[in-house]
Amino acid sequence: MIPFPLSRIAEVTGGRLAVPDGVDAAALVVDGPVVTDSREAGPGGLYVARVGEHADGHDFVGGAVERGAVAALTTRPVDGVACVVVDDTQEAFAALARAVVDALPGLGVVGITGSSGKTSTKDLLGAVLATAGPTVAPVGSYNSEVGVPLTVCRVEPGTRFLVVEMGARGIGHVEYLTRIAPPRVGVVLNVGTAHVGEFGSREAIGVAKSELVRSLPATGLAVLNADDDVVRAMASVTGARVVLVGEAEDADVRAVDVSLDAGGRPTFTVVTAAGRRTLTLGLVGRHHVSNALAVLAAATELGLPFEDACAALESARPASRWRMEVVERPDGVTLVNDAYNANPDSMRAALSALERMGEGRRTWAVLGTMLELGDESDALHREVGAEVVARGVDELLVVGEAARPLAAGAEEAGATTGPRTRVVADADAAEALLRAELAPGDVVLFKSSRDAGLRLLGDRLATAKEEQA
Repeated sequence: MIPFPLSRIAEVTGGRLAVPDGVDAAALVVDGPVVTDSREAGPGGLYVARVGEHADGHDFVGGAVERGAVAALTTRPVDGVACVVVDDTQEAFAALARAVVDALPGLGVVGITGSSGKTSTKDLLGAVLATAGPTVAPVGSYNSEVGVPLTVCRVEPGTRFLVVEMGARGIGHVEYLTRIAPPRVGVVLNVGTAHVGEFGSREAIGVAKSELVRSLPATGLAVLNADDDVVRAMASVTGARVVLVGEAEDADVRAVDVSLDAGGRPTFTVVTAAGRRTLTLGLVGRHHVSNALAVLAAATELGLPFEDACAALESARPASRWRMEVVERPDGVTLVNDAYNANPDSMRAALSALERMGEGRRTWAVLGTMLELGDESDALHREVGAEVVARGVDELLVVGEAARPLAAGAEEAGATTGPRTRVVADADAAEALLRAELAPGDVVLFKSSRDAGLRLLGDRLATAKEEQA
């Protein structure tokens, strides 16, 4: 955190100081971690006391102070604790984060949005930019009205680059996040059917995602996926310069000659005005090609030489858990845990990777429900089931009754040639079946929305043979 006197925090948030008797308010400076979880508080930090559905953060102010926090952002005074008292802690938190960004006018801010791939792309971009200077990027999937301020408040005086992942659950959400951290570069990866149940249509999702590039200054840069028609059209709604990335012939940063090795890692040649270079990524899945192109466009815009950015991309490795996370068990079973989240597009991408990795081996797709798909949920699940057949998967294990349309889709698409398809009640039942049936050489993909719990099933099975040894 950039050092902020508590009085300055009160000023930028519109709050008032409530300081215990005998404490010199002028001497209080926040220069440590800004947190919303009291267990993560540390020396010199600020605790933001949010009120949620199940807990009131004010009840944990004391614990944050015990861990070293010098003050709390609250909606009411707390005895014995220095507080900045505000009407709304969320709005005050957002205002504080904006003040942090404004305190570093030379900070290179990049916003990333899209229906899928945001977390992997921000990890890639963070790794590339870190080779050129101090960089702050989100932890995990911190992409909400809380996660973005948490990320911004990790900025320090020497930070050169800030990467911000921007999610949306409705119209106006991305625009709100751009006011917290105004980007110089905006990256829109894709517009799919994730959250279509909340938005109503893919077109509405596109409007929400376009808020990122609408917010860019005329001196900024919009990085748009040339292979996505909805994203490509966003060039007409931004005043910033536009760079198209993808495999389309008119892409400014273009991938050609794409191939996957036996481990599912892509090799491709990137063609730009700055040069041409063949790259091999350390990430699994063809979908990372477009992510890498977006990273190259953003990084070179922020001053990295093309060759340096390419070299950094090749060196990058997965950073966030449960995103195409590959584990090779000692018994020869390969586990691919991509179950942090799921939507139809990311399901197809993961199944494509499974197909390549499983050539000559028995493949398993262990799939759970995709959430927030609204009235189209059953139809979209059936489409993914058909994709399982198209990818030649040998074993389909559907976990949970809500995901049963996956099985129906597979059975309809491959009545006689499709995979052996089974439906089990929950992750525990899936674990029992897999422990009994997995054999050396098998490749197993775990993919679902987070609440299905398959990411944890993947973790348990990753150590299954070690536990038995």
